[in-house]
Amino acid sequence: MSVLDPKAPGPGAAGAPAAGNNEERELKFSLKGIGLDPLRRRLEAAGARLERQPSRECNWVFDRRDELFGSSRLLRLRSNGLGSRLTFKGPPRFEDGVKVRDEIEVAVGHAESTRDLLVRLGYRVVRRYEKVREEWSLGATVVALDHTPIGDFVEFEGAEAAAAAERAGFVVADAERRSYLRLYEDWRRLHPELPPDMVF
Repeated sequence: MSVLDPKAPGPGAAGAPAAGNNEERELKFSLKGIGLDPLRRRLEAAGARLERQPSRECNWVFDRRDELFGSSRLLRLRSNGLGSRLTFKGPPRFEDGVKVRDEIEVAVGHAESTRDLLVRLGYRVVRRYEKVREEWSLGATVVALDHTPIGDFVEFEGAEAAAAAERAGFVVADAERRSYLRLYEDWRRLHPELPPDMVF
């Protein structure tokens, strides 16, 4: 049985990108000063629907001699209560404030076997990060509410991410451009006592 199954249904809300889609369009906003509960009320008022209850996600980031991270590319294995996915992301670019990345994502049946496969190919885990994520749908846009060790955030993902974010009361120009890995690196510069991985 193949470890990687690109046809397998993946976890996520209705409207989430299917396995094999090759582009991610995303906006991320810090919820500092807003909070998760007020945002949930905003989403309900905007007509959004809760698609997935909060669940803990574990992410392993792989690299080989800094060939990926050093060029802003990403190879990540993610597991949550619904399954596991292996994702490659290309370097980010920005179109009208929206972060756009080439993306290849497949469902995997065995996270441990996938990690072993990558290690045997010469990759190693260089970062880990965790968050508690719940997912909503606002039209065709996936809205992810993330509770992390460095604060709460919301991500809007899909072709209409900008319109959905504005509908929920956000300003596209205020979006956070950094990934969670970059955010945590900057946070650790202010808090050097923290561990190298962003975990609870």
